Amino acid sequence: MTARIVPDDEAGRAEAVAVLRSGGVVALPTDTVYGIAVDLATPSGVERLFAAKRRPPDKGIMLLLSDGSQAGEVGVVGVAARALAQAFWPGGLTLVVPRRPDVELPAALTAGTPTIGLRLPDHAAPRALAAAVGPLPTTSANRSGLPEGRDAADIVGQIGDVIDLVLDGGPARGGPASTVVDCTGDRPRILRVGAVAPEAVAAVLGAAGVSLDPGDRG
Repeated sequence: MTARIVPDDEAGRAEAVAVLRSGGVVALPTDTVYGIAVDLATPSGVERLFAAKRRPPDKGIMLLLSDGSQAGEVGVVGVAARALAQAFWPGGLTLVVPRRPDVELPAALTAGTPTIGLRLPDHAAPRALAAAVGPLPTTSANRSGLPEGRDAADIVGQIGDVIDLVLDGGPARGGPASTVVDCTGDRPRILRVGAVAPEAVAAVLGAAGVSLDPGDRG
């Protein structure tokens, strides 16, 4: 069965929420590319994301949030992560933080590590879905090794047979990927340079009394 396409409007988002709550996989627009997402509570839901992409589960999947307060539901948000979130969320910054030990998360979500990646996107659609179902496991909407899906038709052409619904928000905005900052140690470390410049990260951390690790930056 081919995935249904619905507009990214109030009715479409309500339908996407219903699909997520029933255990389905939804493609949705974000502030960069389209992603595919599942409800975190769905048994083997994260594995469905890997299967849709035909990608081995060798990397964790980040969670998209509805607002900054959701970060504390699944992660331990320290001084550095809090300062960066206040400065750059919503937007192109992913924070890697320790996962909360008292919250059970799927092993596949974190690739067996004690950390979790979190981002508050600058797009209303993923924030609305995360507000309804909780932090949203999301990865790019494409087969592994193929270009990221640019619009609803592109996504259906690549993975329409293994997802349930596409929330059509028009062509993807594109732009740089998020900057990824590891906030699990005493000195935060940039894992990937992207939308937020390293100098801006360092400035915010410095104002919070935290030093940025000057090590390699991906």
